[in-house]
Parts: sequence; C-alpha cells; structure tokens
Amino acid sequence: MQVKRQNISLLVDDNAMRVYLARPDQEGTFPGILFYSDIYQLGGPITRLVDHLAGYGFVVAAPEIYHRQLPLGTIIEPTDLGRIQGNEAARKTSMAEFDSDACAVIDFLRNYEAVSPQQIGTMGFCIGGHLACRAAFNPLVKTSVCVYPTGIHNGKLGREKADTLARIGEIQGEVLLIFGTLDPHIPEDGRVIIRQNLEEQGIRHKILEYKANHTFMRDDGYRFDPMATDQVWQEISLFFQSIFS
Repeated sequence: MQVKRQNISLLVDDNAMRVYLARPDQEGTFPGILFYSDIYQLGGPITRLVDHLAGYGFVVAAPEIYHRQLPLGTIIEPTDLGRIQGNEAARKTSMAEFDSDACAVIDFLRNYEAVSPQQIGTMGFCIGGHLACRAAFNPLVKTSVCVYPTGIHNGKLGREKADTLARIGEIQGEVLLIFGTLDPHIPEDGRVIIRQNLEEQGIRHKILEYKANHTFMRDDGYRFDPMATDQVWQEISLFFQSIFS
C-alpha cells in the first residue's frame, strides 16, 4: 500500500527530538512500530526502510537517536569520518537518555489516532537493533525485531556499559533477531551469548542467520546484499503479522 510521510518533533528532557513518521495512506488503525536507525541517523537508506515497513500496514516512527548531541536534522554520512562522528555521539549518550527517548516515542504511538494502542512493536538496525531490544523492556511492547544488533553481547552502547543482558528477562513480548554470519561486530561467540541469555530467561524468540556482512540491508554500501534483504523482509512481515493478526 502507499504511504504518507511527515516529520514531527517530540520534546524529551527539554530537547526537541525529530521523528520521521510514515503510515499507510488510508483510513483505519494499524500497529505502531518504534523504528531505530543505525549510527548514521535518518538518511535515505534508513527512511526507505521505514517507508518499506509502513507499506506493509504499520505506523512507523523513527527518532533521531542523537538529538541531544547533534543539530536537528543531522544526517551522518557513512564514511570513516561519519563513523567517528556517530560513535562519538553514542559515547556521549547515557542509557537513561536512550531509554527516555524510547518511552517518549512509545507514548506518542499509543496515543496517535492511526495506531491501535495495544499493538506496539520495535525494530532497529545496528545500534538501533540494540535500542529496539532495550525498548522491549517496556511492557507495552508486544514484539521486537533486532537486525544485526551491536553491543548486546558485550555491553557497548552509550556512555556507560549497557545492562541489556542483565535485564533481558524484562522482555514480555517476542523477539526476532537477525544476524549476518560474516559480521565482525557480532561474532559467533557473541551470538551464542545472546541466544543463551534469551533461552535461560525463557524469552520467546526466533533467530535467523544469513551469510552476509554487517549493515547488509543498507542499499548505499558495498556490503548491501539484495537477496538477503528480500528474504529478511519476508521474514519480518510474517513475524509481525503473526504477532499482530
């Protein structure tokens, strides 16, 4: 289905946070998805992913994750300098700040006229996959999709070491994790750690692995894998439909 797009702002800790919002261009209510970018924020490769998901019948809200550190509307280029800029902005952001942002977007979604308030999910890529996992600690979140989520296994996320693994038992919904087996940021032992913690805590989850590299769903980079991306989208759409139908 076709989608409508707009930018809105939410006030969080006295900071204006830009949120890119995409929704089906038709009447009705739909599940709401808190959608996290990678470290480069809301450039074209990410907003195209947002639009793609919205076209499956979701209201998708994607916040700028570094709104406290960078000017409103900053899009970081996926270069060596951009990688440094994105990682530095992450290093200066606390867990409490990331968590406050999640609560703000979830609260927006459940009160938004086009969202069914009992159908809230999260999704994210890279650092955003980690943030989507943390956002699932919120009991309002029914499901979470974490695509090559960095830092869950070793606690690397923001200013301080992330307690995500220690809190993984707080997740009440179901989790889909997607990994690339060629991803140096989430090696096999890291994936094993995540799987073991989910199993020990009794979290309902599904793990999919593809012979692909990190950021293989970004369509502007040399690691882009169109075939794996198409396969992932099919799995994500079926997963969300199974939760929200």
